[in-house]
Amino acid sequence: MKKGLIILVAVVAVIAIFIFWGVGKYNGFVSQEEGVKAQWSNVENVYQRRADLIPNLVATVKGYATHEEKTLTEVIEARAKATSVTIDPTKLNESNIAAFQKAQDGLSGALSRLMVSVEQYPNLKANENFLALQSQLEGTENRIAVERRKYNEAAQAFNASIRKFPANIIAGMGSFEQKGYFKASEGAEKAPQVKF
Repeated sequence: MKKGLIILVAVVAVIAIFIFWGVGKYNGFVSQEEGVKAQWSNVENVYQRRADLIPNLVATVKGYATHEEKTLTEVIEARAKATSVTIDPTKLNESNIAAFQKAQDGLSGALSRLMVSVEQYPNLKANENFLALQSQLEGTENRIAVERRKYNEAAQAFNASIRKFPANIIAGMGSFEQKGYFKASEGAEKAPQVKF
């Protein structure tokens, strides 16, 4: 009788330990996933900051560079496209992030073309409003890089956690899915050619 009771207590203890471990792992995954979502919000915030700077930049350039109408239109269209692509934070997979990044890369390219065309206008380059906007835009680009890196780090930590055995069993039961990463833009591995 005593031996049966000891075995029953041991089995109940093992089950209780497993349940407490599983609950702890599940709650840890929830915390990590919320961290990934919060970092995604930071990424969206800095991209939104860049998008908010663009109308002022375009208005400033428009006053000086009347011959750059096509470039200004491209920037406005790229901004509209970039701000229209949003991702549900619960669906941060590779394809959704790639679509978001493609729209943002389109805006980056249009802004780069605008900045190159501005070089032809010395009065604009000396304009205080333009210089301030250009400085804010450069700072925002740096923030974007930092927030994307932080997002990738949070996603990597979460993805590693849900893939490790035996925690992956709890992750599977909780329907936790891997998060996508930001990747370098296509062609970024090649150095730009400079011709004089």
